[in-house]
Amino acid sequence: MKTKIAFEKQLLSLQDNMFNFALSLTADREEAKDLLQETTLRVLDNREKYYENVNFKGWVFTIMHNIFVNNYRKLVRSQTIVDRTENLYHLNLPQDSGFDTPDGAYTIKEINKAINSFTDEYKVPFSMHVLGYKYEEIARHLELPLGTVKSRIFFARKRLQEMLKDFRYYAE
Repeated sequence: MKTKIAFEKQLLSLQDNMFNFALSLTADREEAKDLLQETTLRVLDNREKYYENVNFKGWVFTIMHNIFVNNYRKLVRSQTIVDRTENLYHLNLPQDSGFDTPDGAYTIKEINKAINSFTDEYKVPFSMHVLGYKYEEIARHLELPLGTVKSRIFFARKRLQEMLKDFRYYAE
């Protein structure tokens, strides 16, 4: 195993590449800096888990990608509103979206009504996607081909847009 100093030097030599990768994931400079810092700390904390014959850059980038995905999932879950109908479908909305107003509450009801009007073959994969599940996870869970899942989510999204086209002024 590398010495601590050699490990840290190799990590420092990747900082520019790591920042560029973080920027490609986040599309925001400040978030990229935060992701870079969190990744650097995680790599340093897990130095003993690195094996010499493993691609160091790949190992570091995998850690960064996993942190990004986990942070994204936390964000999605923190912004999830649960529909209290018997079906318990979920809908993600930004916290400062204004949906706590009377008009916003009406809009939420219309969105939920539209989603609940879908048949299960579209409603279930779409709801899972909104919850933050990856296409592959949905396909595995529903035992469907990946292409079928993507297609159903695409058509559910298109149908929802069509059904809610009168509500677009709320977003503007």
